[in-house]
Amino acid sequence: MTSYVEAVSGLRPKIRRAIIMLQDIVMVLIAVALSLVLSRSGLSFGALSPTGLACWASIVVLSHLLFRYCGLYNTVWRFASTPDFFNILKSCATLTVLLYLASLTFRTFQPVIGLNERQFIVFFLVSFTIISAPRLYYRFLRDGASWAILSRGSNNPLVKQALFVGRLGEADVLIRFTRTANPAEYSIAGIMAIGTEAPLGTRIQGVPVVAVRPSLVEVLEEYAKGTQNLDMLIFGNGAESEIEEYAELVRVARHSGISVVRFSGVSELGQGGKLVLDAVEMETIMRRSAVATDVGRISSFVSGKRVLVTGGAGSIGRILVKRSLELGAEAVLVADISEFGIFQLDQLIDEEDHARLTSRIIDVTDRRQMTRVVSEFKPSIIFHAAALKHVPLLEENWEAAIQTNIFGTLACAEVAAKCGVPQFLLISSDKAVDPSSVLGITKRAAEQIVSSLHEMQAAGQGGRRPGTKFIAVRFGNVFGSTGSVATIFQAQIEAGGPVTITDRRMTRYFMTVAEAVDLVIMSAADAEQRPGKDDYAIYMLDMGKPVPILEVAETMIRMAGKSPYTDIPIRFTGIRPGEKLHETLQGENEEIVTLDIAKIFGLRTDVVEWPRIQAALTSLQAAIRDQDKAAALAVLAELYQAEKPVAGARLEALPKIVGQTR
Repeated sequence: MTSYVEAVSGLRPKIRRAIIMLQDIVMVLIAVALSLVLSRSGLSFGALSPTGLACWASIVVLSHLLFRYCGLYNTVWRFASTPDFFNILKSCATLTVLLYLASLTFRTFQPVIGLNERQFIVFFLVSFTIISAPRLYYRFLRDGASWAILSRGSNNPLVKQALFVGRLGEADVLIRFTRTANPAEYSIAGIMAIGTEAPLGTRIQGVPVVAVRPSLVEVLEEYAKGTQNLDMLIFGNGAESEIEEYAELVRVARHSGISVVRFSGVSELGQGGKLVLDAVEMETIMRRSAVATDVGRISSFVSGKRVLVTGGAGSIGRILVKRSLELGAEAVLVADISEFGIFQLDQLIDEEDHARLTSRIIDVTDRRQMTRVVSEFKPSIIFHAAALKHVPLLEENWEAAIQTNIFGTLACAEVAAKCGVPQFLLISSDKAVDPSSVLGITKRAAEQIVSSLHEMQAAGQGGRRPGTKFIAVRFGNVFGSTGSVATIFQAQIEAGGPVTITDRRMTRYFMTVAEAVDLVIMSAADAEQRPGKDDYAIYMLDMGKPVPILEVAETMIRMAGKSPYTDIPIRFTGIRPGEKLHETLQGENEEIVTLDIAKIFGLRTDVVEWPRIQAALTSLQAAIRDQDKAAALAVLAELYQAEKPVAGARLEALPKIVGQTR
């Protein structure tokens, strides 16, 4: 049986359809012959006589055209249901009536002995039986997923029907858990195996293997078309790196309204457990393996703490807020200038967590207000995520960039020190490395402020630093954040295109916001435990390999069910002011130190002394007061150059910044 199913499933759809058509014609001819035999009738002409051959040919043409007209070949066999079998019944009945009328017409011209109504009744019964039988037999062999999905239990309509894509070991765990979970949330209806250890039709705890490579996409398309009751596609952990067709499977599922998640294991909660199903995001589709978070360590770090998040209504800030609440923070305070952003954040937070969340509409550059808020809230850590980040926009609005990214960081850091906050963490960016834009040079200055304040803390007794510990965490693009390429491309695709890319060679580092936030918290946990003689002012996240922006655009278009360049055009607009073709995470004068934490590195770099930073900030304020962009950028470029031991080739980008006019 398994070999039969594999043989049929391995055929191309067009070939399979042609075989079905030929099979139906043969079945009709067999039904004619059987009807004559079973009714014990003898015709007055021979079966192979010219008249007999003409009758056979007429029956073949009439039955084929009728079956096509009735839509017998528009149904996927494995999903054949009651309406489909009724359609076969209707088609056979119609064919019987047409043949009977044709025989009456023929007999008006030439009498035929041995032909009566009895044969046509038998023909109808036989034709319906033998045409339906192969479809029912194949459906029976495929069994499992198709039956389970199509016959969703009416007594439990809330259970989500799912297909699992992955290895049989994970399938076994998943099926076992879903069957014992109370209340039941998921039901695994079929397995799409990516290994070679199980042939088609193999059963794991009664759940069949319904697809094997290389037919995964084709099978999923058939399921998506054949049933409206499939709710989820669950990938096994690491499937994105093992399946060549991973992105296409995600596209087919999402285009069909099927949610896509990834099975990461089972978390222990009290005496029970809960499936860990992570949303499949774009970075996963781009083959960037996710990091297994040490939930225990970050939970012990955050649990019981009072956490303040500046820019808490932004893309990264809101996930920092939500994650801190999930990890057991005593209280979380959001400081953000966007009223609407705070409103959106409030909708995101679970009802039971609202009592531990406080929001303040505040400008982080307002030192007086920040002092009051921090003094009253008494946080254990400040995550400083407030920043302006849009590269081309900040080229024109350079004063706002300097005020928020530099003086906002300075104000919050000094308030943290003044109020005795144990830890201050700056969210930095890869654009701070060899900066070529206003955004990059302001984020570099923010890093320099934090690094200098970090070094100012003299080593205390026991080798630990007294006062506030200052650190910065540097990483690349967060996929799906406000204003990122993902949100821009999505809007352009929904509008019918074109999708605009500045340069086909451009690459960027990408990371999910959930992964970035957990690694930021992990960096803070690591910094808390390190003594002053062996700590780091800047942490760097391992972003994997840079991804071509063109590849991101093409993948998103395909996931929307469209074809790049055909359905959705892609237009190249040229590099904008301040943009680079390729970003880097490490500067030439920086040393990467491997830590005992996955995907996190320490950075050792030259630190600008605080008096020099203070002098630069004074000059920067004067430049802003005079509305002198060139002077402001010159101050920042000089500050950046000050941390380099020797001026080298990598300073060539600086004149591009300094030379920009107001």
